[in-house]
Amino acid sequence: MTKPAPRTAEAETPPPRTRTSTRTGRIRPRALSALAMSAAVLLTCCVGASADAAPRQTPAPALDASVSDVPTAKLGDSWHPGCPVPPSGLRLIRMNHWGFDGQVHQGELVAGEQAVAPLLYVFGRAFEAHFPIRQMRVMAEFGGDDVAAMAADNTSAFNCRSVTGDPTEVSQHSYGDAVDINTLENPYVDVNDVVYPPAGAVFLDRNRDDPGMIYQGDVITTAMREMGWQWGGRWSPPDYQHFSANGRAATAGRAAGASAERGRPRRTHALRGQNTSR
Repeated sequence: MTKPAPRTAEAETPPPRTRTSTRTGRIRPRALSALAMSAAVLLTCCVGASADAAPRQTPAPALDASVSDVPTAKLGDSWHPGCPVPPSGLRLIRMNHWGFDGQVHQGELVAGEQAVAPLLYVFGRAFEAHFPIRQMRVMAEFGGDDVAAMAADNTSAFNCRSVTGDPTEVSQHSYGDAVDINTLENPYVDVNDVVYPPAGAVFLDRNRDDPGMIYQGDVITTAMREMGWQWGGRWSPPDYQHFSANGRAATAGRAAGASAERGRPRRTHALRGQNTSR
């Protein structure tokens, strides 16, 4: 009988098997941590380089105005029963303005509905020109007190009240189509030569060139004129802070050839060809 050939060591070694690992792509935790760190460094490097190459643009400041009905709290003592305009005829304007600090601030005005478009145009032009406004707060914050608001250098529009210095006249501000701007830098003088606010007396010198002052032909007077509003700075005595839609400050007429802004006559030449009735 023929014996089978003895196994050799090579024959006893099992043939290699090809296995598909079920852990394909798995990385040891230590290796994963190192890879994440490398990726983070690479990302920081690239993002930093990209930021240096193309800095993010900051949006240019804008008027950013909004118009709404007037909440009761925003009227306060500036409105009361018997006023010529009901609350429904008034609007609250919120808009940005440049301050004396060179920064943009949000202000608020209450104005008659018919005055919204002209005021947005004027203050839009003022914003573009970086014309500074000290502050713009509704008259409710001053209890409707015109003298207190002027002393605070406040810019405001609607305020249902009599003419300051003449309780027999109804102020044009009661209709919401008049506005006072930077009351300290642009004071007014009454018929008794009293200056309001008193600290504004130094600004009666219109040769000064201080920020916030209003001059004939500047951005404020030009925009107001384009809207058909007239400036009290041309009156005698003057009211440099005041603009109104019909060129007046009081609703009742005085003698022919005169009108009243807080009780003072206007220059007669300013009345020529103008309709001073509402």
